Amino acid sequence: MAFVKRRFQRKKVCRFCTETIDIDYKDVKLLRQFVTERGKIMPRRLTGTCARHQRQLATAVKTARIIALLPFSLTK
Repeated sequence: MAFVKRRFQRKKVCRFCTETIDIDYKDVKLLRQFVTERGKIMPRRLTGTCARHQRQLATAVKTARIIALLPFSLTK
């Protein structure tokens, strides 16, 4: 019989709720943490943000891309 080892995974907590950080499209340093190296916005299940802040984050990243603060893709 196969023995499956289960890992304990801690519940992810929204960083914006706990630290009361405002999401701003001009804060490129913060937004870059939530974008992959290919330029895609990271999903909630990986970042741990709540739904409300994920929507604000997506809007801020898209606005920063249009204004050319963030590139649409980070690789060549």
